[in-house]
Amino acid sequence: MTHTFKPTTVAIGDLVAHPANVRTNSPETYASENIANLKASIAVLGLLQPLLVQKIDGKFGVLAGGRRHAALIELVADKTAKGFTNRTKVDCRLVPDDCDVTTALSLAENITQAPMNAIDEFEAFARMMEVDGQTPETIAKTFGTTVAAVKGRLRYGLIHPDIRAAARAKSITLDTMKAFADHPSQEVQREVFEALTKEDNHVQAYTVRNALKSRGVQVSDDIGAFVRKDYEARGGAIAADLLDEHSVLEDSALVETILLEKLAAAAEEARAEIGFAWADAVIQYDFAAMADYGRVYPGPVEPDEEGSRRVDEITAELEKLEHEMENEELEDEAYNDLYDRVDALEAEARDLQETYSAGDLARSGVIAAWSHGKISLHVGLVRPEDKAESSGKAASTAPGEKGTADSDEITYPASLTEDLKTERAMALGAAMAMHPEATLDLTLFKLVTDGLGHSMSVTEAIKVDARQEYRSHAKIEEIDTTSLEQVAEARDALDLSWADDAKSPADQFALFRALDAGEKAKLVAFVTSSTTRPCFARDRKRDSLMHDFEVEIMPDIRAHWTPNAALFNRFKKAWLLKILGEELGLAQEAVTLASSTKKQVVEFCDKLFAEPFATLTEAQRAAVASWCPPMMQTAGVEPAETPEDETEVAEAA
Repeated sequence: MTHTFKPTTVAIGDLVAHPANVRTNSPETYASENIANLKASIAVLGLLQPLLVQKIDGKFGVLAGGRRHAALIELVADKTAKGFTNRTKVDCRLVPDDCDVTTALSLAENITQAPMNAIDEFEAFARMMEVDGQTPETIAKTFGTTVAAVKGRLRYGLIHPDIRAAARAKSITLDTMKAFADHPSQEVQREVFEALTKEDNHVQAYTVRNALKSRGVQVSDDIGAFVRKDYEARGGAIAADLLDEHSVLEDSALVETILLEKLAAAAEEARAEIGFAWADAVIQYDFAAMADYGRVYPGPVEPDEEGSRRVDEITAELEKLEHEMENEELEDEAYNDLYDRVDALEAEARDLQETYSAGDLARSGVIAAWSHGKISLHVGLVRPEDKAESSGKAASTAPGEKGTADSDEITYPASLTEDLKTERAMALGAAMAMHPEATLDLTLFKLVTDGLGHSMSVTEAIKVDARQEYRSHAKIEEIDTTSLEQVAEARDALDLSWADDAKSPADQFALFRALDAGEKAKLVAFVTSSTTRPCFARDRKRDSLMHDFEVEIMPDIRAHWTPNAALFNRFKKAWLLKILGEELGLAQEAVTLASSTKKQVVEFCDKLFAEPFATLTEAQRAAVASWCPPMMQTAGVEPAETPEDETEVAEAA
């Protein structure tokens, strides 16, 4: 039903706050600093939008328009404002006394005006359901939003009243209040709130979420989603939420029992398939706790005639696939499909040429654990009591990989080499833009020496002829954007007040000459930064100028560039395992990932370099922070020490 309200005029002195106005409990909304602009506008232009009012005990309650009402009160009190007294009448629209949607009307008016206090909005939606009998669907239709959005707000409005009161009083933050919505039960919320506030006056959102985790598992968590069907079948209690994904499996012990059963079943399946002696399951695989365990690996075997023929077929197909993957015009989906095919073929070839010995199978086993939202199998483990006193074997290859060490050496195809040169040039350009004084000196030195023409050019590393250097790259849309963002930031800081196209070059030059020397340096550095040519680390004997200049402004390329999936996708799986195990000191991780697909290894590396894991040692963290293809790091700068040498990695594996 559409409501129409009778126009009327009401004296400012007869206006009062309406109890149904959803901002009533937020006096900070009407603070002077929040209505200063509105007050100034009304003083000059008058009240452009009528107030929505309803009769209350002989007065007119402002149902919608509280900020305008507050501005009018201030204008009456302001003796310098002319034309505003308690008797001054303003335009209003009168809401009938029997209107049953007052909360909705007030909320609709306020949502279209200044942003509401968040708690007011949460509570208003809840009140519309409790008092006006509306549903999430009717509320969504009223405000032109989605049912999910309404339910999301309602969840916060249904947080325990004591917690909402604490947020309104600002004894806890709004984010902290929202964290309590992770559990639908107000009773659980209240218990956790009281426990935390007794221990610490400053409660934070993450401590709330951690405390609530002990009171159940959300169905949207990876473990919750994994066990939910079995949990419900066993009659486990569920605290239902307005949004199903926030419902909670309350019996944490039952959740853990079901998860361990599923892990044990997966471990037993792997044991039976490979022939190990035992199988076990843990929720979280603790590398430190497993340090005393040994590990066995499949050794090389000579395949039979049929197997040999299949290995030859696989080798030929792999060579063909690698050639196809060098195609720079290949679409991402097709590129990933090729990698999946390579992974499958490599696994098949490995199975044909490797197997565990009978002795190793008799003493080793498999442990299934939960990791990154899925079951992870750790195979070939040997319990401390079953470890041989001396195996007499040394690991000479990357964990889980076949072939000699030479077959795993990292090489760089021509197309990848050229693209890495481009990425390094972009990083160098960013470093130049961030060091304007040094780059100004370099630019002027090159211009002067080239102009004097006493000898050959001092360097070809930069192309100072007032034209940007064109940069080609096979996967330009996928590369790390750190250097691009740094250059964009440098451009934003430039003083371009002189570069007015409406002015003549002579006038522009006059304004340019008047710039501060520092501003000129920034301009020259920014322009020069765009001329850097594709490059790797400089040889001091061939280009001493740029070698020393790079050491000064870009001692660490990682300040301007980060390895990402675009790079790792172009490496072989064996190379990635070698980098993880030997160059980053992540031997255990390399062992675990050896049985994973190429795509999973790439995803692991991408996450590792995007944000180093909290579980890393200081040495591992330093190695991750400094790693790059060796020819990209500035020559003459000492790289970070490798956490462990090859022997230590092999022993750890």
